[in-house]
Amino acid sequence: MNSMENVAKFLMIMGIIILISGVIFYLFSRIGLTGLKLPGDIYIRKGNFTFYFPLVTCLIISIILTLIFNVLGRK
Repeated sequence: MNSMENVAKFLMIMGIIILISGVIFYLFSRIGLTGLKLPGDIYIRKGNFTFYFPLVTCLIISIILTLIFNVLGRK
């Protein structure tokens, strides 16, 4: 397999992942789940100021993507 085939394969896989993510977010918004807030995410609201940092959500997404890429990257 040459490098162009690897790049093409990677781009197709990323496109499928983005498409699936888009469908999931669309369906969540249709049923009223506007955001994924897990325990451990930082959420501060004071007057007109709101700060939200999805710490645990980012960690979980990172772990899932690491597992996916490790499985897909094996030869």
